[in-house]
Amino acid sequence: MFEYLRRRSQSAGRPPGTPMYVGVERSDPVSVEMIAYDKGGATVTQPKVLRECACFEEGPKVTWVNIDGLHDMDVINQAAEVFHIHPLVTEDIVHTGQRPKMEELGDSVFVILKMLTYNEKDRRIEDEQVSFILGRHSLLTFQEKPGGDVFDEVRKRILGQKGRVCGLGPDYLMYALMDVIVDNYFVVLERMGEEIEDIEEKLLNAPRPEHLEALHALRREALYLRKYIFPLREVVAKLEKGGNDLIADNTIFYLRDLYDHTIQVMDTVETFRDMLGGMVELYLSNISLKMNEIMKVLTMFSSLFIPLTFLAGLYGMNFKHMPELDLEWGYYGVLGVMGVTAVSMLFFFRRKGWIGGR
Repeated sequence: MFEYLRRRSQSAGRPPGTPMYVGVERSDPVSVEMIAYDKGGATVTQPKVLRECACFEEGPKVTWVNIDGLHDMDVINQAAEVFHIHPLVTEDIVHTGQRPKMEELGDSVFVILKMLTYNEKDRRIEDEQVSFILGRHSLLTFQEKPGGDVFDEVRKRILGQKGRVCGLGPDYLMYALMDVIVDNYFVVLERMGEEIEDIEEKLLNAPRPEHLEALHALRREALYLRKYIFPLREVVAKLEKGGNDLIADNTIFYLRDLYDHTIQVMDTVETFRDMLGGMVELYLSNISLKMNEIMKVLTMFSSLFIPLTFLAGLYGMNFKHMPELDLEWGYYGVLGVMGVTAVSMLFFFRRKGWIGGR
């Protein structure tokens, strides 16, 4: 987050609508894919020059132009020119720290979402900004980095002429892509839930300082998820309210189902936050309980040796006339008294339930 703020501050003072990439530095080449389809079939091309996509809005086929990579400003500026993208929209596309949002631009609809994936190797959640520009016969998508998206299933349905997407407009295509993104949230949350259960079991058995560090890392991820998932509910709510002629009535029914999914995701995130907060309290309680047990044992030993120390100190005084010093069995008698005192105190502690438990 702080790295993002540092990069974001670099654009301070620039005129509004000045595109400047704000994100992780990358060297991968930007890739462009164009899929044109209808009920009769689909064609896929990888144009080397964006001007080859200039006819994307003519119809009657639905055209999906996907641009992977935002770090090459030459490509982004060319895309803005070819597709007639407003400078403020272009600025939002290349600022990868944007919150999810939806804007109506008259002849198009602009949507920004976060695509989340779980990195199994590093055991952490990774995000990627995805921007949608919905037109009358087309859909433009801008992804933050090349490759690794979750849209393969939608591509397979289009190319295989399966499902409703082939017979409906670009509004349904945008819904299908958003639905895949939200469905993948459940995959991420499932992996996060497994980590929470694993740490909870460790906390109950033998809490350690590294478990607290893992808890704090999970709490940061939960806050991170909430930051990008909570605004998503508002985005989908705006889309499913209707009133825009670019979104057909039959697509609104599917958007309502997507809204329900976003509510489920948000509820799960809130549940995880509450669980993690309770687990931190559980860790602190276990540590406090263990410290109390240690202090109880130390206090018991201290209490046990107080009378023994008194007896040893009493007969360790260097007075010449002490009656017990001349007794033949005086030494063994004092040891016996000390032993009886210690056993009596242990018996008293046990009766009180201070040791052994009751």
